[in-house]
Amino acid sequence: MKFDNNLTVGILVSTYNWPEALESILLSILRQSLLPDEILIADDGSGKETRAVISKYKRVLNIPIKYVWHEDRGFRKSTILNKAMKQAEADYIIQIDGDIILHRNFIEDHAKNAREKSFVQGCRTILDEQMTQEVIAKNRFAFSFLSRGIKNRLNAIRMPLFSPLIKSDPQVSRNIKACNIAFWRADYIAVNGYDNHFQGWGWEDDEFAARLIHSGVLKRRLKLAAVCYHLNHGLHSRMDIERNRKLYENTISKKSKSCVDGLAQV
Repeated sequence: MKFDNNLTVGILVSTYNWPEALESILLSILRQSLLPDEILIADDGSGKETRAVISKYKRVLNIPIKYVWHEDRGFRKSTILNKAMKQAEADYIIQIDGDIILHRNFIEDHAKNAREKSFVQGCRTILDEQMTQEVIAKNRFAFSFLSRGIKNRLNAIRMPLFSPLIKSDPQVSRNIKACNIAFWRADYIAVNGYDNHFQGWGWEDDEFAARLIHSGVLKRRLKLAAVCYHLNHGLHSRMDIERNRKLYENTISKKSKSCVDGLAQV
């Protein structure tokens, strides 16, 4: 499919109390070969330092920044994503986490791979702790698969001409990583967004993807394009993971296409 120059693209960023990383993300957006039409920032209860970063870049970026915050009452990523998506206007949404730095062609690659009745699961390259500190301190965003400080080098290769040759099962919702995922806003609305019942880390991305797949919106794997770099940080608490897994398994067993507490309920 030929790239639609009339396609409007938004980038959705979830964040929580890491303003230095958020600033690096915004700088990597600023240097994109294709700028987004809007930036949606879903803040799961950060302090005033994050607000200061947002205020700064609202003055710097000639792109609408829509900042949505709610009170810190634990890990409620699904809910804050839904609240931010209430503000979305773009046709196509690229979702990243607050620890993801973008390759210069990241948004362009995603936009060129937008297809009806599908969503895209991209890949990430993981940076080690030393390289993460260098990114934040020096605003370094240019890497190659040969760069030091990269843990999974194959994901750092950008060869978009060969990207269509790599296939995956379009109906498998496991191991979805929403740090690099893209979907149509209309499809997000149709499945009622993320399920607000998910609290704590784990499985919310897989469950969201399962409802998309059950609705006929199939998964496409994007490799060798839309490259991003994952900053090194500590692990989130896994205390809610079993409860969240059961929510996912319930969606699978019932082949649910929507959720009762999602986008429309925030």
